[in-house]
Amino acid sequence: MRPFPSEFRLRDLAAITGEVCELKRNPYIREANEASEAWFKSIGAYHGKTLQRFFSHRFDLFAELSFPDADEQHLETCIDFFFWAFSFDDLSDEGELQNKPEEHEIGVKLCTSILFDSAPKRTGFPYARMLDHVWRQLKHTATPGACDRFARSAVEFFNGQLQQGNNRKLNRMPTIEEFIPMRRATIGCGMVEAMIEYSLDIDLPDYVFEHPTIRAMSDATNDLMTWPNDICSFNKEQADGDYSNLVFIVMEEKDLALQDAIDYVITMLSDRVDEYIALKRSLPSFGFEVDRELARYLKALEHFVQGTVVWYYSPRE
Repeated sequence: MRPFPSEFRLRDLAAITGEVCELKRNPYIREANEASEAWFKSIGAYHGKTLQRFFSHRFDLFAELSFPDADEQHLETCIDFFFWAFSFDDLSDEGELQNKPEEHEIGVKLCTSILFDSAPKRTGFPYARMLDHVWRQLKHTATPGACDRFARSAVEFFNGQLQQGNNRKLNRMPTIEEFIPMRRATIGCGMVEAMIEYSLDIDLPDYVFEHPTIRAMSDATNDLMTWPNDICSFNKEQADGDYSNLVFIVMEEKDLALQDAIDYVITMLSDRVDEYIALKRSLPSFGFEVDRELARYLKALEHFVQGTVVWYYSPRE
């Protein structure tokens, strides 16, 4: 891999995704976040400065921008989901399980038990207890299809983390083609989509989500969320020696300098926006009632994309 320069130029990624995705804010964020933070503190996963550092990532802002139309109760669960997902992800990314794939796998099995066992394992593992709380809230009002999609996507999330950890251990860099679907899994895009369904009590038949155009739109929005993440987090990850990042993959595979690799990924992002627009124009009709509900879902998905990209740029206290 080529050496890194002392600086690089970055276009306004939010302007690129903003061509199709609208930014909006949720008015219930303060009350919902106070309740979620109290709940997370009660779990006892983090304490002292570690807890303060975790909260400084401003997951409240992330939820405010990403679930703008959720009511207070649903928004609170969405923040709880962020707390669980990000804290669990930190275990493998930079926490105590980063170089312990065997122990990470044990944690994954405990969390999987919550989702699939008729009598889940009782455990003191705080991340399993957090997931149990979110899972109960989700099942309370979400459709069976949304719950099923959340559970299946959680398994993809866990497997993606394990695969990423194994790549780090073996010092293996995947190809661009291998990395993109793995990245969708490791960022938890499928779970996010299920949480979007939950947040607005969306009720769509399963066959809609299985339609090839909807699947392709899902992949596109997932990429619109993940590729800006890799660009914005590049500097931190290179400092940590973590190469599980699309910019690194492009540099290696295309033999590009850093600025050229970043420009290449930004072009990919712009092209992906155009592909999403074309897919949206080609949507078939599923009937008036379904089409109306699908429009609500797609608008919420676009809100989430733009909220996510703007959050990447937001200052942390």
